[in-house]
Amino acid sequence: MTVGAYIQVPFCGQKCTYCNFATGVFPDSIYASYVDAVCREIEMRAGYLPATDSGTPGANAATYANHLGGVVIDTVYVGGGTPSLLDARDLGRLLETLKANFLCEFREVTLEADPETISGENSTEWREAGFDRVSLGVQSFADAELLATGRRHRRAEVFSAVENLRRAGFSNISMDLIAGLPCQTEESWRQSLRELLAIAPEHVSVYLLEADEGSTLGREMLSGGVRFNAHRVPTDDEMAGFYEYACEALDGARYEHYEISNWARRTGDKGNDLRSHHNLKYWKRESYIGFGAGAHSFDGAVRQSNTESVTEYLAGMQQGNLPVKESEVVGTQRALDEELFLGLRQLAGIDFARIEKAYSVSLRERISRLAAGGFIEMEGTRARLAPAKLTLANEVFVELMGQAVS
Repeated sequence: MTVGAYIQVPFCGQKCTYCNFATGVFPDSIYASYVDAVCREIEMRAGYLPATDSGTPGANAATYANHLGGVVIDTVYVGGGTPSLLDARDLGRLLETLKANFLCEFREVTLEADPETISGENSTEWREAGFDRVSLGVQSFADAELLATGRRHRRAEVFSAVENLRRAGFSNISMDLIAGLPCQTEESWRQSLRELLAIAPEHVSVYLLEADEGSTLGREMLSGGVRFNAHRVPTDDEMAGFYEYACEALDGARYEHYEISNWARRTGDKGNDLRSHHNLKYWKRESYIGFGAGAHSFDGAVRQSNTESVTEYLAGMQQGNLPVKESEVVGTQRALDEELFLGLRQLAGIDFARIEKAYSVSLRERISRLAAGGFIEMEGTRARLAPAKLTLANEVFVELMGQAVS
């Protein structure tokens, strides 16, 4: 069984106003200690899986199995936060510790990075350590928008970062943009897309700004305030228009829209699939193991989450205790809802006949009603969101989810 490994690095140079993740600003003096703790967690989690007889593993390597079968890590995603704040040698230690404790056959190893943290030197060191893909938190090419949201980089640093990565040999770069940032206009959004397409990254993610109580900007928006430029956030209709324009622009530039928020450049080479293979595991409900403060794991039946507190995480690992905060058996109803929600986020859609059989439910009436309304397209037993209705995806999910399992 192939699984993904996710490593959480919860450190930021500065907290963005829109961020609702469990990350924060910490003194860099604890970075190495945190990496030590994550390496220890990797070793401990490997030890909790029974060893299997698979021949003669190396002196520092072993193969393991859990109740679902043999475990092989094939994708790694080091996310955050801003993992690129860590010393390249420490990032390399994380990969080496994975290889020393699990059977690893890497097909994709991703590092999240912010443009201002990227130099020619660390780009080369990341490549030598084993990273082959970098996900750049660009968010916007408009300096006014970056300044308004607390981003530390500016437009010019995006171009220098890409130049450094290309020189180091990275041929798989992903870029994030956010539609709906404070001070964003239709023209500035289109300009950001034009500049992104001029760079031509292999992968693009476009997210809509979310306003909730988990971020300073979200709290200000919900209270009707003006701090953090909350009064200059585009309307929902404007954000939907930005998203629709992105869909058109990326399609015109030969990017495959494979998940609601994600596009991969079409290459014409079937062997060169530039989709995010690690993230596909989440959307396909495949197994993954999370390491670090706030990381999550899923083995197909049980979800686990680590404590989000860096202090608690470090203290627990010093005492030799796995930092699991919550563990939940995923029930049949929850699993069905996830199949529908995550499946329909993928532009390929779902095989509803397979799901009906697996969960002993009938979806045909609801799907047919949504298809009649133009929200879903059907091809045999496959159903997918209609391209013109992607901005209404949540309404479709609400209609389909909650179908009782017999």
